[in-house]
Amino acid sequence: MQKLNFPTYSFRFKSSENKISIFDEIRKKFVVLQPEEWVRQHCVQFLIQEKGYPKSFINVEKELIINTLKKRYDIVVFNPDGSLHVIVECKAPNIPINQEVFNQIARYNLQLNATYLMVTNGLNHYYCQMDFENERYQFLKELPEYKL
Repeated sequence: MQKLNFPTYSFRFKSSENKISIFDEIRKKFVVLQPEEWVRQHCVQFLIQEKGYPKSFINVEKELIINTLKKRYDIVVFNPDGSLHVIVECKAPNIPINQEVFNQIARYNLQLNATYLMVTNGLNHYYCQMDFENERYQFLKELPEYKL
């Protein structure tokens, strides 16, 4: 897999039926290693190891319904009260991060109401803080570290 713009993390892999799988610590199972999954697993480790988010507050690949359409978010981080702190949209490294990607995460966040957004393709990372009053987001240099 391609080297990403994250620190180096160690992962567990297995091979079966000519497919490589990577262990997802959050879902507690092996998942097929695709380029987007490679980015997602790095991002999960980044949130845990670099930003100090508790594993128990992180959720990966769950379905949500937006305007009767079934969608899946990549990663969310909850606050202790159950509200959403961060939503992360992961793309494969070959997918450019453009306005369409920001529109996608903004649509998800209309329903989820996370305070922070992160968009990454593993090479480029963008962080935003929501301004709900003015219905826009403000770009940040980095995602804040976890604080109780």
